[in-house]
Amino acid sequence: MGWKEIYKSKLVTAEEAIKAIHDNDKVVTGFGCGEPFAIERALVEHYENYHNVEIINMLTLGDSPWCRPEMKGHFTLNCLFASPSNRKAISSGVSEFTTSHFYEIPEIIKNYICPRVSVVMVSPPDEHGYVSFGTTVDYTRGTTDYCEIVIAQVNKYMPRTFGNSIKHVRDFTYFVEYDEKLPEVKGVEITDTEMKIGKYCASLINDGDCLQLGIGGIPNAVCAQLWDKKDLGLHSELVGDGVVDLLEAGIINNKKKQTNIYRTVIGAAFGSQKLNDYINNNPSVELHPIDYVNNPIEIAKNDNMVSINSCLQVDLLGQVVSDTVGLNQYSAVGGQVDFVRGATMSKGGRSIIAMPSTAKGGMISRIVPLITEGSAVTTPRNDVNYVVTEYGIAQLKGKTLKERARALISIAHPKFRPHLVLEYTKRFNEEPFSKDEILDYLSTAKEQIKDGVKSKLASAKEKLQSEN
Repeated sequence: MGWKEIYKSKLVTAEEAIKAIHDNDKVVTGFGCGEPFAIERALVEHYENYHNVEIINMLTLGDSPWCRPEMKGHFTLNCLFASPSNRKAISSGVSEFTTSHFYEIPEIIKNYICPRVSVVMVSPPDEHGYVSFGTTVDYTRGTTDYCEIVIAQVNKYMPRTFGNSIKHVRDFTYFVEYDEKLPEVKGVEITDTEMKIGKYCASLINDGDCLQLGIGGIPNAVCAQLWDKKDLGLHSELVGDGVVDLLEAGIINNKKKQTNIYRTVIGAAFGSQKLNDYINNNPSVELHPIDYVNNPIEIAKNDNMVSINSCLQVDLLGQVVSDTVGLNQYSAVGGQVDFVRGATMSKGGRSIIAMPSTAKGGMISRIVPLITEGSAVTTPRNDVNYVVTEYGIAQLKGKTLKERARALISIAHPKFRPHLVLEYTKRFNEEPFSKDEILDYLSTAKEQIKDGVKSKLASAKEKLQSEN
């Protein structure tokens, strides 16, 4: 039987496909821009037909319908990465959360969670009968090797990607054809703060370095500062739109890499149609499972590896909190530690933790004497190399505890430095800086507070005038 006949024999509706899912099953689904929403919607519509079914997923760009009150007893969500739509459900105990380094997730799913069903999204088959997992290979492709039931949404909008990203139609149980635009992670305007951070990060990047960038405002700001570099490489768990222009211009050409030379290597694409168009049928871009892309040993094979990740909080010892806010799960460890350690092991490698100095509109310092009670340390202090804010760069490797604390205070927001100085003095029983430096900090903080008050008064006045 030819592949076309095989494919046709497995072609069903979403309602027919989900009949293969039974009570008490564990069902792992694709995530991000490759989440199979058409099949998930069918499950949600018929939720009353199912009991005690566990849905395993990572970051969703959807609305997490499994968390709705009516789903109790029918579906339970087990998150591997908390998302805006399910953070409250995790905190309240409605949904479960499983923590792990990203490179270990394929093994965690296979050997510990043990799903029976895999639900994924793929591109239409090519002339040889192979479909592509497109934007999300990560852990998704691997689940189709061992799950008893494999259901694929076939979507013409899914780009066809190269690398370890394809599979023959014979390896699937059912196909559901449903074309819909992929969810997009569109770039937003880069703020002045992010641009300053990007400039500091770029100053730590040299010609020929291999980068891990991630997604969001800071990675995009870094990309905007790299136009004077050359022969950069890219090996990253996921990327956004920010890398496309650099790839097209040849700034990132991967010629200096030691592995996958002349190839961009990623585990997932999280961008807009601009990124999807670039990776579609592009032999210079390879998507691979995350246990390869994020394996620190594989990362370290590239010399001069530079990882850039963000965080929520750093204490004066250099402990980094990136995925929790107190007792509440905010995101997940993801690939931060994978790449921090891979970059550290790389010959000439560097790791960077980059963040704005404040949160909540400048009301909270991200550099703190002690991490918030209940928060989990994401990256241990011994792994941290550079910390960057809009106020500069703190290099922590090889520094004493006092030196680390002083370096971090120097890149904190000026209005919070006096408090940090006081806490330093309490902890180490000495003044961290000279009297002149402390007076300068106090003066700067005073001006910052004045400027903040003026800004708020101006905003309030403007609002009153517009209302009148």
